[in-house]
Amino acid sequence: MRGGKGRRIPGKGFAGKGFVGLRLIPIRYIPVYFILLFSAVFLLVGCGERGEVSTANVWAEDLSVPALQETGEEDQEETDSLTDAPETAESMPETEEEEAFEEYDISLMAVGDNLMHMGIVNTGKQPDGSYDFSMLFEDIAEYLEAADIKIINQETILGGNEKGFSGYPAFNSPTEVGDAIAAAGFNVVLHATNHAADQKVGGIDSCIDFWKTHPEVLMLGIHKPDSEEPVNRVPVLTIKGVDFAILNYTFGPNYEVVSSNVSDRLELLCAVNEKTRAIDYTVINPQVLEDIRTAREIADVVIVCPHWGTENSMTPTKAQEKFAQQMTDAGADLIVGTHPHVVQRTEWLESESGGRTLCFYSLGNYVSTMKGAKNMLEGMAWVTFHVTEEGVEINSEKTGMLPMVCQYSYNPNRFEKIYLLDEYSQELASVHGIIPYGGITFSFQDLVGWSEEVIGDWKLTREEILDVPPRVAG
Repeated sequence: MRGGKGRRIPGKGFAGKGFVGLRLIPIRYIPVYFILLFSAVFLLVGCGERGEVSTANVWAEDLSVPALQETGEEDQEETDSLTDAPETAESMPETEEEEAFEEYDISLMAVGDNLMHMGIVNTGKQPDGSYDFSMLFEDIAEYLEAADIKIINQETILGGNEKGFSGYPAFNSPTEVGDAIAAAGFNVVLHATNHAADQKVGGIDSCIDFWKTHPEVLMLGIHKPDSEEPVNRVPVLTIKGVDFAILNYTFGPNYEVVSSNVSDRLELLCAVNEKTRAIDYTVINPQVLEDIRTAREIADVVIVCPHWGTENSMTPTKAQEKFAQQMTDAGADLIVGTHPHVVQRTEWLESESGGRTLCFYSLGNYVSTMKGAKNMLEGMAWVTFHVTEEGVEINSEKTGMLPMVCQYSYNPNRFEKIYLLDEYSQELASVHGIIPYGGITFSFQDLVGWSEEVIGDWKLTREEILDVPPRVAG
């Protein structure tokens, strides 16, 4: 059990927000209830003894309807014979049985930063000069097949192939990365990152235009200015009849003063001084909380994906903790964080109103060729939403983080594979490209230790997520 049953999320599509257990008689059954009511009145009149005031008479007087007259002996015998007669199938009123609500689950998976260093870009280059990045997602294909909501944080901007490709510090990644994301089955891509403006305003606009070629993917975090296109501040993804509002924000681009041209296009997590345009990293953008409150009114589930925290730190900052609590109080149900390039803890947060919010502070990277050992340990968030007639709740028994390891080679740097930590080994660690490239030691036991320390009881296994037996090694 990871923190208890979970928060009950009232569902607008099931029993209305703030549902407290009151069940109303469905409209289609009202005629049947009136038939039964007047049948009862008739029976009470027929069976009443002489000299007593019939309940039916009292109701009739109250309703200004002429009271039924007491019957004589002959009439009484006739009435008794009618009431004593056995009911036949034809005489019984037809009732329509209400179908029982069939409960079901909706699953969400999310992976961290798709960090396209040039070693990853060059891995996708084909002999004919084209690019194909489908190999990045082959190792998680069975999870993409099983999940309903599939989220990836596209760390680097797809700023236009005509600009050429570049890595750190000012990234520009091939649009074929986006094609591979869509082909793999992701239906949500996050673009509010600190690298969103690496190719300036033109790169953001090019990226937005690219994603219009994939309407099956909900792209979040960047948008054209209001003057060019209407901005949908609260995007909603409907899955199996449940509305999920999904919001994405970043602490800022990679500079402390942000122009209005950028802030008009990039969803900012932190407040901006309107005069100096300086970002205040300690204060949440009021628009974020307003969006969450709006989402709470129109959706069944509210998910917030903030790009925040300190790079390479496995401990959330005070600002992360403060912002997470503010999001919780505003009405968020789930928080899925990215940016630190390492995993951070997962926990339940309590709201002022008594609700609960599940917070993954950081999932770490998905792919990269970073040089730190901790950067190679990453997590896939898996959340199971259980849908009942009353609403939606997070089922803690099948919710948590699946630890994974990104493997790459050296000289040249090339992506190799995403492994489950449970299927990794010291033998694989000993040939990881990070050892010569980063000039560090790299240990399987260190990865296991960090997983136990940070992910802890929230660890999930492949078998738990997919309900399958363990894979046979070999």
